[in-house]
Amino acid sequence: MNSLNSEAFTLFGQHILWSDMVGNLFGLAALALGWRRSIWTWPVQFLAGLILFGAFFGHLTGSAGKQAVVMVVALFGWWQWQRGKGETEDGHIAVRFATWRERGAMVAAAAAGTVAVALLFKAYPTLSWDPWPDAYIFVGTVVAMYAQARGMVEFWFAWLLVDLVGVPLNFANGYAFSGFVYVIYGALVLWGMRDWWLRSRRNARPVLEGAPA
Repeated sequence: MNSLNSEAFTLFGQHILWSDMVGNLFGLAALALGWRRSIWTWPVQFLAGLILFGAFFGHLTGSAGKQAVVMVVALFGWWQWQRGKGETEDGHIAVRFATWRERGAMVAAAAAGTVAVALLFKAYPTLSWDPWPDAYIFVGTVVAMYAQARGMVEFWFAWLLVDLVGVPLNFANGYAFSGFVYVIYGALVLWGMRDWWLRSRRNARPVLEGAPA
């Protein structure tokens, strides 16, 4: 893993590490696959988490821990989407908006989780350089992936909120490629949000009596 943590090249005065670049390219591919509702989004997310875990382990323990959680949630997502295959005519999962109760639960979990993780990071400073924003991204990523696993359109909103903090934090911590990729994430999120939004409306449209399904 030492070779992966070596410098690949310099871009706009920022040092790009191999592990940072490769892991985030896999993460970008995973997001694109998620947009297409391909079940392969989850193995790709797991692999991205594994590479980034190696990149962060040893000096950014909190970020490494986040990637470990990402890998666990990726396994959960794979299991959920395996169960949901075939819910639509194209053989993929059906997407929907969360109920108000589900939204409230996710917002409450995100808020409580962010506070808890930030306090943990503050109690153990070696876990993170920026406890509050790092905790926000940590918990926001988990919430976003959970919503994705359940086929909720809110998954895209959660990713957008994570991006707003992830871009400056990654640049500040020297992970420039992560910062650049988060900018691209933002564009993909907007396209994916529109696609899932429209699909959710089609899935919710009632079938008229006597009409073909």
